[in-house]
Amino acid sequence: MRIALIYNKENEATTACYVERAMKKLGMDYTHFWTQDSSRIPQGFDLYFRIDHGDYKYDIPDSLRPAVFYAIDTHLEKPYKKIKKQAGHYDIIFCVHRDGARRLRKEIKADTQWIPVACDPEIHKKLDLPKAYDIGFVGRGGKKSTRERRLRILKEKYPNSFISTLDFKKMSEVYSASRIGFNSSLKNDINMRVFEIMASGCFLLTDCVKDNGFEDLFEVGKHLVIYRDDKELLQLADYYLKNEEEREKIAKQGYEWVKQNHTYFHRAQKMFNYIAFKFGGEFNKLRI
Repeated sequence: MRIALIYNKENEATTACYVERAMKKLGMDYTHFWTQDSSRIPQGFDLYFRIDHGDYKYDIPDSLRPAVFYAIDTHLEKPYKKIKKQAGHYDIIFCVHRDGARRLRKEIKADTQWIPVACDPEIHKKLDLPKAYDIGFVGRGGKKSTRERRLRILKEKYPNSFISTLDFKKMSEVYSASRIGFNSSLKNDINMRVFEIMASGCFLLTDCVKDNGFEDLFEVGKHLVIYRDDKELLQLADYYLKNEEEREKIAKQGYEWVKQNHTYFHRAQKMFNYIAFKFGGEFNKLRI
């Protein structure tokens, strides 16, 4: 089946690019279009698959059907309003965040399905490197955010840490060489870093995400460890830096779990199997 894949390919380290990589590996017949070119996408494709990239100036015409939308930024209020405005004409809306899927289902009566982000094992991988850093964090703090404050606290207490931005293809070098991979969500979201840290074989210490599907994905204490405030963050960091055997056991279990259950292959599988279930007939060819 011929698929029109629609998103702006401005950055390789996006969910959309990872999904496209999975589709390519699966041998799917697709053609990529930039969102600003949506008005020129021809009729005749069997499926129109748009992936959120944070820019809502353009949308695909209502006439291009069947159409599905993978919405990512539903946890941010301004993007959510724009997603909600555009999402009504799609046959299926896949949402990265479970609360976003529930909210869209309630407010616009859409067929929404929760499909979290994941890891790409070819990029997010365990490397055989000595542990050079106490704390590893690749990314940005977020201006005046709780994450920014916590990163500052960690940097002060654990100066032998890597806390900075880096080319996404090198992040596994940092996490593989870190005793603890740190994460802090911005808006109660299960972000990409959660999966990327574990896929690198690193122990994950992350904040508590409430009522948004976290417990459905992971077993706390087995795959990762969570903290609830700044005080507990430092207590747990101290504990697991001193207890290597326990830390590395959890890191190993988390690594194996994401490799077996939370790659972009698994996400593509769930999306295209649901598309086959929803539309039936010829769409069963998309089953993985």
